[in-house]
Amino acid sequence: MGADTEDHMEVEDHKEVKVEAVPESRLVYDGFSPDYLRIYYGRLFPYAEMYKWLSYGHDGKHPGCDASIMGRREFSFTLEHDIYIRYLSFHDVSEMEATIKSKCPHKIDIGALYNVEPAKRTAYAGGSDRVFAPVERELVFDIDMTDYDDIRTCCSGADICLKCWPLMNIAIKILDTVLREDFGFEHLLWVYSGRRGVHCWVCDARARRLSNEARSAITRYLTLYKGNENTTKKVSLTGPALHPALSRAYEICRTYFEEHILPNQELLNSEGHFEKVLELVPDESVRAQMRDRWQDNRRASVAKDGISASRWKQLKQALESKKVTPSVRRSLEEIIFSYTYPRIDIEVSKHMNHLLKAPFCIHPKTGRVCVPIDPQDCDNFDPTNVPTLAQLLNELNAEGVKGGSECRGNLLLHSPAFCLPWPDCLA
Repeated sequence: MGADTEDHMEVEDHKEVKVEAVPESRLVYDGFSPDYLRIYYGRLFPYAEMYKWLSYGHDGKHPGCDASIMGRREFSFTLEHDIYIRYLSFHDVSEMEATIKSKCPHKIDIGALYNVEPAKRTAYAGGSDRVFAPVERELVFDIDMTDYDDIRTCCSGADICLKCWPLMNIAIKILDTVLREDFGFEHLLWVYSGRRGVHCWVCDARARRLSNEARSAITRYLTLYKGNENTTKKVSLTGPALHPALSRAYEICRTYFEEHILPNQELLNSEGHFEKVLELVPDESVRAQMRDRWQDNRRASVAKDGISASRWKQLKQALESKKVTPSVRRSLEEIIFSYTYPRIDIEVSKHMNHLLKAPFCIHPKTGRVCVPIDPQDCDNFDPTNVPTLAQLLNELNAEGVKGGSECRGNLLLHSPAFCLPWPDCLA
């Protein structure tokens, strides 16, 4: 499932939604409202940039262009009251803009490029030799913070904060590096989901044409964390040394673990927390040694924010000792990977026809814009400071903008609240 999938009612052919006028006298905006969303779609949503990205140069204006590209791309809308419409497509940017303004979707999802227009799919069913099938789709990844709830002590569920967000930065850095260096992809778009996770769109032509089998193979290559809530050990390393990709990732994971995850989540501060770590050590004598030592020094004068760091140093020394077996020494790496390595939603990535939330949507629960993230500067990305719908509309008023095509997207992309570059693959 996607990062923010919710139950809804599916409707394939929905009647037009009546759009009521919004009073121009309203000058201060707060929270989320369908009325606000209408203003956003009417004045700020970057239609031209989105269309240019998804058409990949096939705008119908040049020789050799395939003018049918966008007409064969599936979109879905989630409307107010969780009414869901699939198999939408647009022949040009004007039709896209008019439809979005008319229906005012609370969420827009982007799907695959099919062999025929989605609206004509019924002609390719019922035993015909012709089959309605996806032929192209970006390779996508979805990382959701709720998948880390077993290690988060600061938040749970849909809640996030700056203590747990470094887990997303780890995922971005590792996956971005692997996809570029190991697979040679160049055009990657990272997007904040608007609430509790991040999405990655790999837009290279070679990536868009991958089969489901190839997507599954890449996903398996990127998967290290396996198991469920009933599995104690979810990372098992084999062989005498780490695979080069894991060795590279380990340097990222180790740094983040020791500088952010360990102290922020207070992983060794209390018995309830440090027992989870000790469960990953395959030597009862080491576990007993650490347990006795940490229980004996509970009243030591170590500052609270230094307890985990101090105990981690002691555990590292024990696990790196020449007296322990190779499998015990290897458990040090397994512990770090267990608490840091990216946990991707496999189902989202391995099927070409899976839909994913579009960039620049507004999340209705938070009001935040699904903004791009610069992977080279992700450490400075603050999800709690992402521009909200209300904030953008207040800026719109502050600038005295009256609407019109000359300002569309401009305020959003260069807003003081936005503070992010437009990604190269959308330029």
